[in-house]
Amino acid sequence: MTSAGPVFAKGLNDMKQMIKSVALGALILAGVLQTATTRAATAQQSRNCGPRDLVVSRLAEGYGETRQSMGLAANNAVIEVFASSESGTWTITITAANGMTCLVASGQAYEALVEALPAKGNDA
Repeated sequence: MTSAGPVFAKGLNDMKQMIKSVALGALILAGVLQTATTRAATAQQSRNCGPRDLVVSRLAEGYGETRQSMGLAANNAVIEVFASSESGTWTITITAANGMTCLVASGQAYEALVEALPAKGNDA
């Protein structure tokens, strides 16, 4: 009769090796995804960013959009909404401290709204 000890130890070693291989594969995949995501974001950013004065000028001349609202993001970047009441187009931009402005989103059917807050105690 053979002892189950060596067979069990071999199976345990095989399982440990398989877990190491899966973990290594997961790390490699995470690295590839990180690299691909970073490169895609960098490529997209380079196409959709520029000096603020140039971006604002193009929005005004090309789409008739003017700044409708603005705010300060948590990272001290300036968020602005540009829109045209004539064409209905709108663009949201973010401007970093270095003066680079990037387009975040754009669309159509812009409407300026001023809505009152609901009465206190009303969850609507």
